[in-house]
Amino acid sequence: MNKKIGFIGCGKMASAIITGVKNSCCNKGFELMGSEINCEIAELAQSRLGIDVITDNRALVMNSDVVFIATKPNYVAAVLEEIKDELTPEKLLVSIAAGVSTKKIENIVGAQRVVRVMPNTPALLLEGMAGVCKGEHALEEDVQFVIDLLTSVGKAIEVDEDEMDIVTAISGSGPAFFYQVIEDMARAGEKLGLDYEKSLLLATQTALGSAKMLEKRGELTVQNLIDNVATKGGCTFVGVSVMKEENSEKLFYDVINETAKKAHALG
Repeated sequence: MNKKIGFIGCGKMASAIITGVKNSCCNKGFELMGSEINCEIAELAQSRLGIDVITDNRALVMNSDVVFIATKPNYVAAVLEEIKDELTPEKLLVSIAAGVSTKKIENIVGAQRVVRVMPNTPALLLEGMAGVCKGEHALEEDVQFVIDLLTSVGKAIEVDEDEMDIVTAISGSGPAFFYQVIEDMARAGEKLGLDYEKSLLLATQTALGSAKMLEKRGELTVQNLIDNVATKGGCTFVGVSVMKEENSEKLFYDVINETAKKAHALG
């Protein structure tokens, strides 16, 4: 498990994984390195993350067993062209670029072992959620290695490639949607006369507790949990009724659908 892992790009998502792996009690002694093409950005990333961050992508690949492509989707092709001569069969290529398929990557680098990942930023707190899919030439043990690595910063599941845009919409982009819902609830409380910070705490802790209830629900369905709170004729029942009248299901379908379509377009 003592592998050298390099990250081309040290932006928010890569930083979440790097920081999460470093802080995880499950850290298997991985040697982490990053690269940024701009010297100043590289120095800032090195100071922020506490790892070596260089400005030479090819050197990073040469010195890594596992290479994460963590650039913006529109830079992926250029980066792959730059590093493809340094890739060898024993190196594993992992892409976290939204919307970029393993096939597109393989068309540039050839018969390389490629695993595609859609992580999310709660990995910073070891509460991440990631979807993982394998490319044509990747091995099952490659997928398992990536899942094990990401499990050290949260949870990860294997999905089919054609499901990755949906994963991107639900969990990759999902934190921002939950932030928005919590903010909307807090602002509603503020408009009704409650101090904003108190309202925000109420909404945040309720979201945390509700998520844990869902996680520990056992044989109960989500509807069972709703019914347990929303007693017919009670105040919660009225609130849920308003959500149904306003068609919250369609709202969130549209949110996920449009986000998934954008993820596909980015690739």
